[in-house]
Amino acid sequence: MRPHAMKSFVCTLQSARVVFGVGALAELPRELDLLGVRHALVLSTPGHADLAGRAVRLLGDRATGTFSGAAMHVPVAVAREAREAARRLDADCLVAIGGGSTTGLAKAIALDTGSPIIALPTTYAGSEMTPIFGLTEDGEKRTGRDSRVLPRTVIYDPQLTVTLPVALSVTSGLNAIAHAAEGLYARDGNPLTALLAEEGLRALASALPMIHRAPQDIEARSEALYGAWLCGLVLANAGMALHHKLCHLLGGTFNLPHSETHAVVLPHAIAFNAPSIPEALERMARGLGHPAPAAALYDLARAHGAPYSLRALGLAEVDIDRAAQLAIANPYWNPRPIEREGIRTLLQNAWEGKRPG
Repeated sequence: MRPHAMKSFVCTLQSARVVFGVGALAELPRELDLLGVRHALVLSTPGHADLAGRAVRLLGDRATGTFSGAAMHVPVAVAREAREAARRLDADCLVAIGGGSTTGLAKAIALDTGSPIIALPTTYAGSEMTPIFGLTEDGEKRTGRDSRVLPRTVIYDPQLTVTLPVALSVTSGLNAIAHAAEGLYARDGNPLTALLAEEGLRALASALPMIHRAPQDIEARSEALYGAWLCGLVLANAGMALHHKLCHLLGGTFNLPHSETHAVVLPHAIAFNAPSIPEALERMARGLGHPAPAAALYDLARAHGAPYSLRALGLAEVDIDRAAQLAIANPYWNPRPIEREGIRTLLQNAWEGKRPG
């Protein structure tokens, strides 16, 4: 087969300092020193308050306080409360320990204060590698890009992911896979992000079945976290298209859970775009080790306990028409033209949980 002609591209890399390794949480005090900050506000969800406490103990008097109210999709009211806490406690640094909800909350504060973020991911969300933020108000999720919200340092400690439940590990991993898969056909993609995406797909597709079999396997957890890092880099540097638009809409408007929605929608978004992305499909097939990427992603979810229908996530069938209309009202760029009937069919198939052909 002839190699594909090299396309023109512009590549402006955005990345954080990365500290990766089992037990890397212990490096947190040193990373504060390197940033030259003294008063860290430690952020988490209520469920990760114990991890926030570990971070506080490591930091000693450099921890000015905690805020454990992070919530999915970053409600504006929560962001305001956290910003006020940061001001009241005179925080000059934000330590976000948790998944995408906590990192997203740190970004919402940094957008207003400019404080540097140190992120310690406990899931495979990938948000920690991107300058993308999102805020939800009145049922609408608004996203944007701003260099102020890109974490300055990311500490990847696989031990922090060992207690992540298997079902959430799988859906979080599929969320990361979505960053890479969509990055392969994004308008701003380039040869480097394509390499990162293919390797990220390979790492996660191999790690998730191992985690499903042995949740405490630190090597599998390390491989998954490595894959999530690469997929997050792709999202940061290649942009988003239809898949992310649909997931942001379904999450912000219908309050569907974030990673589970990615797991359900991704195979159908890939199938919808398939006629327009032959080169991207080749790379996906290599990364996933399967000639039919859309079907492979569906099977990966279903075989390992992830939801595979929007109906299972609580979306009412009567809401499909509204979701389709909202999706075409203000669409993201996409390689295949966005038209209502095609999007409605995509959403209907995702609602029913059909396997892409």
